[in-house]
Amino acid sequence: MLDTGMKEQLRQYLANLREPIELVASLGDDKRSDDTRDLLNEIAELSDKVEAQFDGTDERKPSFIIRRASDAQKWVRFAGLPMGHEFTSLVLALLWAGGHPPKVSEEVLQQIRDLEGDFNFEMYFSLSCHNCPDVVQALTLMALNNTRINATLIEGGAFQEEVDSRGVMAVPATFLNGEMFASGKMTVEEVLAKLDTNAAARAAAKLAEKDPFDVLIVGGGPAGAAAGIYTARKGFRTGIAAERFGGQVQDTMSIENFISVKYTEGPRLARDLEDHVRENDIDVMNLAEAETLIPAKQPGGWHEVVMKNGATLKARALILATGARWRNLGVPGEFEYRNRGVAYCPHCDGPLYKGKRVAVIGGGNSGIEAAIDLANIVGHVTVLEFDSKLRADQVLQDKLRSMPNVDIHLSAQTTEVTGDGERVNGLVYKNRETGEEHRIELEGVFVQIGLVPNTEWLKDSGLELTKYGEIVVDSHCATNLTGVFAAGDCTTVPFKQIVIAMGEGSKAALSAFDYIIRNAPAEEIAEAA
Repeated sequence: MLDTGMKEQLRQYLANLREPIELVASLGDDKRSDDTRDLLNEIAELSDKVEAQFDGTDERKPSFIIRRASDAQKWVRFAGLPMGHEFTSLVLALLWAGGHPPKVSEEVLQQIRDLEGDFNFEMYFSLSCHNCPDVVQALTLMALNNTRINATLIEGGAFQEEVDSRGVMAVPATFLNGEMFASGKMTVEEVLAKLDTNAAARAAAKLAEKDPFDVLIVGGGPAGAAAGIYTARKGFRTGIAAERFGGQVQDTMSIENFISVKYTEGPRLARDLEDHVRENDIDVMNLAEAETLIPAKQPGGWHEVVMKNGATLKARALILATGARWRNLGVPGEFEYRNRGVAYCPHCDGPLYKGKRVAVIGGGNSGIEAAIDLANIVGHVTVLEFDSKLRADQVLQDKLRSMPNVDIHLSAQTTEVTGDGERVNGLVYKNRETGEEHRIELEGVFVQIGLVPNTEWLKDSGLELTKYGEIVVDSHCATNLTGVFAAGDCTTVPFKQIVIAMGEGSKAALSAFDYIIRNAPAEEIAEAA
């Protein structure tokens, strides 16, 4: 199962085990069970602190639990083989069960231990899903630190009948005590926030206690991270308030145009950004969603940002880097069938549509890349483009047109997503040139039609926005509000790219620095220096 390089790497990781662990498998007579047996035996051979047992009686076969030998009540179960994107999750589960400390705060660990109630999680993932590992690892951490939390992590491809019977059409899909709990990516902090009813109040109180910042950055994507590093290096007290650190980068798979880095993936880049930010003296406030901006009354005064949890943060200068999100179609059926046939991530959810018919809405680079990826998995792909021509790079168009199981419809306006009450069964589109309506029978619709800036919360702040919701900025990233700057995909700067967002975030930081030294009281600047 493991090649020589992976074995050697895993051997080095397992040297960090502090206590013996047990792998207890429930196996059948199929090939997947044979592969699971081989994998567990290979792992056990790499460390004298690992014992593999094959006398499990769980109904899901193949599956196996990982537990500490000295505390059999704390365990996590993998059903199917956790390879691909989940191999890292498997390694972490082995290490955490063996006493190696996780990279989370003691505060988070204590919050897990203090949870009251019985929680039985079942979570479905696919091996190609880059959003799934965060949820797998969050539930693993919780199960291994609280005896009243059980977590079964299920590779959907190995249990297709179960996936179909439960109506799982998008991953990650998490069930709690038999009921749908959440669909989509979650960190351990987000899971805890949903379970711990007092978490929001504690978070608000913690934020409210913070002293005012020299620079407060709202948003933790590439623009926000770059801005924070630049202002912190200037010696300013800097805070980053982010609803989700990493932003949309977390949902991006292949990145091949980040200069000097030939290839990376979004979640990896997001981790690198956070590591770099935390190397500086920056107060990172994750899961912090802004609700209202109250601008300073005069230059050099305090701007206020009221958070959704009720706390208020103050700063001399603000940098708004809230990014953007995928645009919705806005047609009947889209919301009703989201995660039941309507999807936005082909990498995550594509494997669930193996052999089925799907549509991709959008003819830009993201849409055509999605169609190419899906054509290698599903039975048939229909591409619908609103314009009279595809807008993707020619090399992508040529690749798509060479694939035999793809149809392309231009001047096609999607007007409805249809379903049977449980899941998608088709869509309706109108030919914009003839006005004629057409219906396509299919099982999945992947929406890839561009971005919407995350600026709704700013509409009553006095900040100038375009009709599309973008923040209007000048060449210095300054807005119409003195001391308020903006950078990245939420602004009018053209070409929404990671490398551009980083440059704009750096520029906004330098502009904020210039603003503060010209407007803050002299004694405060001298004290900071």
